Amino acid sequence: MGPIPGKDGIFSGDRHLKGTTAMDGSVNPAREMMALFRAGGGITPEACPVRDVLDHVGDKWSTLIVLTLGERPYRFGELRRAIPDISQRMLTQTLRDLQRDGLVSRHVFPTLPPSVEYRVTPLGASLLEPLAGLIRWADAHHAEIRRAREQFAREGA
Repeated sequence: MGPIPGKDGIFSGDRHLKGTTAMDGSVNPAREMMALFRAGGGITPEACPVRDVLDHVGDKWSTLIVLTLGERPYRFGELRRAIPDISQRMLTQTLRDLQRDGLVSRHVFPTLPPSVEYRVTPLGASLLEPLAGLIRWADAHHAEIRRAREQFAREGA
């Protein structure tokens, strides 16, 4: 298979960036991601798609909200109880940000008083598996990271 059309034909037939595959056929994920980043040419930090997305979905509240809504739709009060340490103001703002990014949808029901339910969108659902991988990694390495932090603090660096 020839190059897949894309920015300057940077993809090879196996969908990995040219120059990121080792002799044994394995792909170096860091090298591949940096090649993608560099392939953008003159992308400014403000226009960088990775920074733009991670600025929104990478904070703890967005992650917790998307994961919670990934289970089922929630009303605002239920969501607040499901994430007890989030303030009402932060929950409201984060839900708005996630709606703006297309990751969460808001549904108003014509009841008295109006009932509002939040759901993860198909785009938000596509984020669940990558988040699950990050959570599995964090869980597996949390003790090691805490030890490294303690050692760093002891050394006074």
